[in-house]
Amino acid sequence: MPLSVLGLGTAVPTQSVNQTESTTLSEWVSADHPERASLVRRIQRRSQVETRGSVLLTGDPQQTIHQRLPFYGVDSPNTAVRMEAFRLHASSLALKACQRALDESSISVQQITHLITISCTGFHAPGVDCDLIDQLQLPLNVQRTHVGFMGCHAAINGLRVAHAFVKADPEAVVLLCAVELCSLHLQYGWNPEHVVANTLFADGAAALVATHAESTSPESSSTGLLLEASGSTVIPRTRDLMHWQIGDHGFSMGLSPKVPKAIATTLQPWLSQWLQVRGIDLNAIQHWAIHPGGPRILQACAESLTLREDQLAHSKHILSRYGNMSSATILFVLDHMRQDDCHGPCVALAFGPGLCAEVALMTL
Repeated sequence: MPLSVLGLGTAVPTQSVNQTESTTLSEWVSADHPERASLVRRIQRRSQVETRGSVLLTGDPQQTIHQRLPFYGVDSPNTAVRMEAFRLHASSLALKACQRALDESSISVQQITHLITISCTGFHAPGVDCDLIDQLQLPLNVQRTHVGFMGCHAAINGLRVAHAFVKADPEAVVLLCAVELCSLHLQYGWNPEHVVANTLFADGAAALVATHAESTSPESSSTGLLLEASGSTVIPRTRDLMHWQIGDHGFSMGLSPKVPKAIATTLQPWLSQWLQVRGIDLNAIQHWAIHPGGPRILQACAESLTLREDQLAHSKHILSRYGNMSSATILFVLDHMRQDDCHGPCVALAFGPGLCAEVALMTL
């Protein structure tokens, strides 16, 4: 039986940087001569990211980016300093998203039986889960699960866990929250893959309240969003194309330019077969919630699946307005689709190190 989403909420930092400010920052930390500065500017223009939020921004938006972002000085902050920033900022952003999801659902916090947290950008213990229990006043016996370090597709993994919980216990009520502070991991020095990551990634949180579709109580609301099924695949011989590694100066992203081609050649055969097993033709899918990992990844999906431009519109909107918020992003896309009054079958797709692809079959 489907997983029914009763409430969905998102949150971003109060301050953001525009593309001009992002370019200035990226040139400063990465480009040590004019040719490299020119490449940084070209990467920024092609990113299609207009604004990105960061919990690290302070001061007046009229100030320069260096004045607004004192966290990044002459020397690159070490990982301990970056993780302390995660401890200070992650829970407050997660709390905002959870509260919005709970408010929409009309579910009492005392009804929550399971809490799923998701992040790949920071860790501490007691962590975000314990902070949410305290600040939301969740039941002390709420059952906690953390989906950690799985990358941009982890919200789909989290939804799969939530689906398993409600199948096992139809009375379960799940609160799921993905919070990512990607801006903590700006990388210094010249490395084109790091320059791309510095250009795309941003901070954000998204949360949802979900339960068994047949156990929705009369007093609770429903978004109409259902998870019908989910699946996963590892793309062979692509292990070296993407990585997310813990270093001495934060977490670093490796993103090979070969990633889009690997997705384009693999996606359609795998996804067609996965849908056919469920009695669904690929052409019957009306809506596509594709994680906007970057413009080239969206283009690869479009080419492989023969998608129209309007079928990528919601993903492109989120990329432009918020950037790539890692695991939280796909929930932003789904939220934007329902606000745009989309209805019908929907496939959500996201990709991560492995290369791995995760899919969720949903109904809007």
